Amino acid sequence: MLDMKSLLRSNKPYINHMLNLQMDGYNPVESPSGSPKSFIYLVIASQAKFWGGFSWTEPRQIFNYHVLFSVLGLVFLYGDSILVFRVFRSYRKLPVKILHAVLHILAFLFGVLGIKAAFDMHNALSIPNLYSLHSWLGITAIVVFGLQWVGGLIGFLVPQTPQIARSKLLPIHVTFGSFLYLLMIGVCISGITEKNFFSKNYSVLNARELIGNLIGVVLVIFGGLIFYLTHHPNYRRIEPVPPECTLQK
Repeated sequence: MLDMKSLLRSNKPYINHMLNLQMDGYNPVESPSGSPKSFIYLVIASQAKFWGGFSWTEPRQIFNYHVLFSVLGLVFLYGDSILVFRVFRSYRKLPVKILHAVLHILAFLFGVLGIKAAFDMHNALSIPNLYSLHSWLGITAIVVFGLQWVGGLIGFLVPQTPQIARSKLLPIHVTFGSFLYLLMIGVCISGITEKNFFSKNYSVLNARELIGNLIGVVLVIFGGLIFYLTHHPNYRRIEPVPPECTLQK
């Protein structure tokens, strides 16, 4: 039996940390990394319960790892990696860049594990691979995500990269990263819809199909909050003022 209070209590230190952050112009209550994420944890756990839990030996339970890892990596961790430049917007840029890159690679690894789980289930049950629109978009998104990470690493963390090249690359990197994140949300929603359609009773909207729909709705809200915080001018990064400039009148 799922205990919502226990689940939220387990996330309380992190939520409190977000609520206590002192950042001029940034309201952590609006951050999707707070209580909305706890709700998503709850509905994912509920879906796992309705679909039989997790196992690396039972084919249909292997697939639940696909759902969990894909959402955890390509929605949550990816979203958090985008937000680090807003949450730590007055910090020195290099540590924030490194954190951004680390969260990105973790998101990518979870995404790859999620895809592996889908292939393992299909192969075990002799189901064809890569026949659906969901799978086409998913594979494309994860490959492009990896290329985006490599491009960002070379463009912004390699010291030899010229500053003029970084300046030209930055708006492309930010815009394309936002587009790719929204694509990830769309891929997840198409996967949820596809999984629900495999149920013979989807039109009846039983508990597990209802949970699937709710996850999709929350993912849209989560993605919208990420997009809002990323593009609203009030939450832009504050570039530190050089010490010598502060002495000028």
